[in-house]
Amino acid sequence: MSETSRPLLIVVSGMSGSGKSVALNTLEDLDFFCTDNLPAELLPRFVRSVASEESGRTRLAVGIDVRNRTPDLARIPQWLSEVGALGFDHKLVYFDTRDEVLLKRYSDTRRKHPLSHGGLALADAIRLERERMRPLQAIADLVMDTSEMNVHQMRRQVITELGIGVHQGLSLLFESFAYKRGLPADADFIFDARVLPNPHWDARLRPLSGRDAAVREHLEQDPLVRAYAEQVTAFLDAWIPRFEAETRSYLTVAFGCTGGRHRSVYLAERLAAHYRDLGRNGVLSFHRELE
Repeated sequence: MSETSRPLLIVVSGMSGSGKSVALNTLEDLDFFCTDNLPAELLPRFVRSVASEESGRTRLAVGIDVRNRTPDLARIPQWLSEVGALGFDHKLVYFDTRDEVLLKRYSDTRRKHPLSHGGLALADAIRLERERMRPLQAIADLVMDTSEMNVHQMRRQVITELGIGVHQGLSLLFESFAYKRGLPADADFIFDARVLPNPHWDARLRPLSGRDAAVREHLEQDPLVRAYAEQVTAFLDAWIPRFEAETRSYLTVAFGCTGGRHRSVYLAERLAAHYRDLGRNGVLSFHRELE
């Protein structure tokens, strides 16, 4: 979608645990106005309200899933038609994952399935959800199977497969992680921030993360942190254009520290902000231990 294209609404739907939240977070990073778990009947009203605001938002994304009433899900084509009458193009994207992968993801995260009520077993909840969501899958403009994807691949797939076209050139992903949980598999550059002072040892800062102002201020007043950030920035400023010249589409830069909450998060956000300030589109951030 180019800057002169019609306004766009992307409806993100699919199986719980298949990557819908990752998709919405990615779209939000790409300057979409996003909301999750919107009652389906409010779709036209939501689009009308946001589009009429002074900001004039024209890139919207909505998460709609099995938490809606089943009869409402069946009426989504009608409401999308109303959205089209408001001048918006619309795209329904359905995220799917094999049952055995969903079972493992729920087991790993210990999250509760939205249909796991009244003692319903997880496998039965997934089976029921698949049945209720089948009408939406049938009308989807795009079905994305995330069974073999990690979070980074999901984000990249959202950018490429949705045909958003928000930019040309290199997409940059700045990620934070904890060394104790292993290295991120898809990183092109990994920087070790464990050499920097750790806010974890300050009881006031321990519950916070590198996205909080108090942690940022604490780190930025330390000369060692400033020197580290400036040197990494200079390195990337010098080499990112070289990768771009080789027609690379994506570059992932990862920062690691002990717990993945403070130093690495701060550095990932600082570098992402730096490149957004330079006017780059397609700059994303992801914090593995905070998700």
